[in-house]
Amino acid sequence: MEELYEILEDIIPGEDYKNSTALVDDDILTSFELVRLVTEIDSTFDISIPSSEIVPDNFNSAETIWALIERLGGAG
Repeated sequence: MEELYEILEDIIPGEDYKNSTALVDDDILTSFELVRLVTEIDSTFDISIPSSEIVPDNFNSAETIWALIERLGGAG
């Protein structure tokens, strides 16, 4: 999960990713940053996130992003 925090911090420095639960809903992650995040996750964890999974519920917190990575087989 530390790798995910590093990616998030690189995209938007200074945010409290460990406690934030509305990254998309509060416009912390805009569409541009979301595209960057998906690209970095795909590359770092060697997975492909289908467009059907790119919804706010999967990206509102580091925990939900990590759950998505695990579900797609990238955390093992």
